Amino acid sequence: MKRIYLAACLLLMAGCSKELTENPRGLVGGAAALSSQAGLESALTGAYGSLLVPWTSGFTSVSQIAMTMGGDDLTTHSGSNKEEFREFDLFNVSSLNSRITPIWLGCYKTIQSATNIINNYEAVEDGTEKDIHTIVGEASFLRALCYYWLTRLWGEVPIIPSEVYDPAYLTLKKSQPAEVYKLIEEDLKRAEEWLPDTKRDPGRSNKGAAKALLADVYLTEAGWPLKDQSKYALAAAKAKEVIDNKAAYKFDLYQDGFLKIFAGGTVEDVFTLFTRGQWSTYNSFYGLSTMPENEGGWSDFFPELKFFNNFPAGPRKDATFSTAFVVGGETITWQQTTTKHPYYKKFTIQQPGDKAVYMSNNPVIMIRYAHVLLIYAEAQARAAGTPNADAYAAVNAVRARAGLPDLAAGMSGPDFAAAVVQERAWEFAGEWNRWFDLVRLDQVAAANADKDPGDMKVTTPITQDKYWMPIPGVDAIVNPNL
Repeated sequence: MKRIYLAACLLLMAGCSKELTENPRGLVGGAAALSSQAGLESALTGAYGSLLVPWTSGFTSVSQIAMTMGGDDLTTHSGSNKEEFREFDLFNVSSLNSRITPIWLGCYKTIQSATNIINNYEAVEDGTEKDIHTIVGEASFLRALCYYWLTRLWGEVPIIPSEVYDPAYLTLKKSQPAEVYKLIEEDLKRAEEWLPDTKRDPGRSNKGAAKALLADVYLTEAGWPLKDQSKYALAAAKAKEVIDNKAAYKFDLYQDGFLKIFAGGTVEDVFTLFTRGQWSTYNSFYGLSTMPENEGGWSDFFPELKFFNNFPAGPRKDATFSTAFVVGGETITWQQTTTKHPYYKKFTIQQPGDKAVYMSNNPVIMIRYAHVLLIYAEAQARAAGTPNADAYAAVNAVRARAGLPDLAAGMSGPDFAAAVVQERAWEFAGEWNRWFDLVRLDQVAAANADKDPGDMKVTTPITQDKYWMPIPGVDAIVNPNL
C-alpha cells in the first residue's frame, strides 16, 4: 500500500511528505485490498475525503474561487498580501502559485482512489451486484468530476491508467482535452446506469446527479476548445431527463429563502460536498475570506463593481451581497470599506450565526438544481435555433425566485441563449461558474474590457492561451513531459 500511495504523490506532487508519514491503516489499494464490499466502501470514503481537506486538497479551500477570478464576478484586494489572488485576476499566473495546488492534488488523489475501485471491483467476493454497482457508480461520478475540473482548468492533463505504480508514470504525457472528455463521458454513462435514484446519504451522487453533470459536460464540449455543437442537443436532452424526473431524484428549486441554499441540505442540492463536523474537513472559504478588513476579515475575494452595479435588484441581490458592515458598533457602507467594494453574503452564512470564522462546517455546493434548469434552457435554444416553451419555463422559474419578470416572449435563439448565460452569471455569482461560461463561449476578453475604474485593469492581451493554468511547478520538474 505504501508503494502505491507514494507513487500517486511522486507522479502528481512533491509536497506529500506529511501523507507519507501517516499511519496507513484503513487505506486501500489494488485488487488484494478490494476483495470485499467493505474494502470498496473504504476506498470510496478515501475518494470523497481527498476533496475535503482544507488548505491542502480539494474544494473546501478558496482555491477554486481564486482560480476562476478571471471572470467578471470576482476580484481581490489590489494590495495587501493577495499577490497570488491578483495573479489570476490579472492573467499572470505563476506555476509556483500555491492556490492551484489543492485542486490539482485533490482531484488526482480522488482519481487514484476511484480508479482503484473501477479497475478492481470484479474481485469482490461478497455483497450484491446492486450494492457493488452503486459503489462503482459513485466512484465513476467522482472520477469524472475530477477530470472535468482538471481539463477545464489546465486543458491538456495526464490520464492515469492504473492505480498501481509504474515508473513510466513519472514521464507520462499530457492528454488532449478530447481524450479526457471521452473518459469523462464513459464514467458518467456508467454512473448514470448504475447509481440509484435516491442518494444513499447526503453528499453522495445519485442517478440524477450523474445526468446533471453529464448535461453540463455536453454543454461545455459544445463550446471552446472542442466546439462540437452537436453536444447542445445532448445537453438539453440530458438536462430534461433530470427535470422530468426531479421528484424521483428529490431535486427542485428551493423556495424558502435564497441564502438557506448555501447552508446545504435543501432540495436544491444536486451534488454537494458535506464537511464532517471536524476541523480537518471544514470549509475554509466561508467567513473571513469574504469579509472586509474593517470587520476583521481577509478580503480574499469579492465582486467586481460593474458586475455588482449591473446585478438586477431584488431579493436575490439582497441575499447575494453584503453592502453594510458593523464596525465598532457603527454601521458603514461598502463604499467606506478599505477596498470600497461590496462582499459576498452567501459565503458568510454560518450554522451558529457567527460569520467571523476562518473555517466553517458549511458544505460546498458543486451542482444545484438551478444549474440543470439553465443548462436545459440554453442548450435547447442553441440546439433548436429557437427556444421552446419548456426552455422559457426553465429560465423563468429561476427568475421568478429572484423576483424578476419572465423573459420576453418571441426571442430569437441566440438572444435567448445570451439572456440565459447572463442569468447564470447572476444566479451563480461568485460560485466559480461564470469563469467556465466565459471560457467555453470565448468571451473572457470581452468580459474583462471596460472595467469600473475602481477595479484592477488587465494590462496584457487576454488570449486563449491564458484560459488554462500552468502545471504546478514542482510536478513539471518531476515530470518534464508536463
